[in-house]
Amino acid sequence: MRQIAIASGKGGVGKTSLAASFASFAKAVFADCDVDASNLPIIFKPEIIKKENFYGMDVASVDENKCIKCMECYNACRFDAITEEIEIMEEKCEGCGVCEYVCPVDAIEMVQRESGEVYVSKSRFGWIVHAELKAGEETSGKLVSVVRQKAMEVAKENGHDLIIIDSSAGIGCPVIASITGVNLVIIVVEPTMAAIHDMKRIMDVANHFKVPYVVCINKYDLNEEKAEEIEDFCKENGIEIVGKIPYNKAFTEAIVNGKSIAEYDENLAEIMKKIWENVERKIEES
Repeated sequence: MRQIAIASGKGGVGKTSLAASFASFAKAVFADCDVDASNLPIIFKPEIIKKENFYGMDVASVDENKCIKCMECYNACRFDAITEEIEIMEEKCEGCGVCEYVCPVDAIEMVQRESGEVYVSKSRFGWIVHAELKAGEETSGKLVSVVRQKAMEVAKENGHDLIIIDSSAGIGCPVIASITGVNLVIIVVEPTMAAIHDMKRIMDVANHFKVPYVVCINKYDLNEEKAEEIEDFCKENGIEIVGKIPYNKAFTEAIVNGKSIAEYDENLAEIMKKIWENVERKIEES
């Protein structure tokens, strides 16, 4: 099973637009692993075939019939998640379990908390697995792992050997969960003042987990001097640049119309196709 992840050191650089464009050229199962703000379904407009609840961190639950109001749990909780009336404020509970540990009468237990939902959907491009984490919930990395596992199951069931992952931005837990164990990471970067710094952030993560990567420069013609700096950096470090995408308002127009750029603009579709061919060649080489 081959897996490609599209990532970046910061948000808003065009990962989802790139992932959606690949759908026109690749026979793959797509996994939207930006579980805090899933955007790929906006373009894919999929029909939800299957929905499952996701349970993240446990939450404390008090048995009022057993509770003797000794205040041990209240005093032990460092997150102020227990009131003086010994009621649990779920939005503050971090699931650490110290209240359960200190309770002398076993009146508290940790129970599952529904933290989000995972969807298996079908679109005009084929299968997509995506998820929604509830506002304020943590364990986004765990939910990403569930999405990837579900995508592998869908791929096997439907005879696909490729999964394309749209990662969240940055270098946090959901990104680590998105790129660990993949065959290739496509790092999307824009020619800004902080571009190389942002690019190095995700490269450091990929290097740590020994995952190969390539670079794609988006909106390169907005600042060609900075774009050249990125190219020079990549050349000096033996990093392949699989494509350069010009700035074009058609990207925004395509999203507004619920389409990928490959569907919306023929000229840009050719650029995206060439990038995909370079990515496919890189995977075959590795």
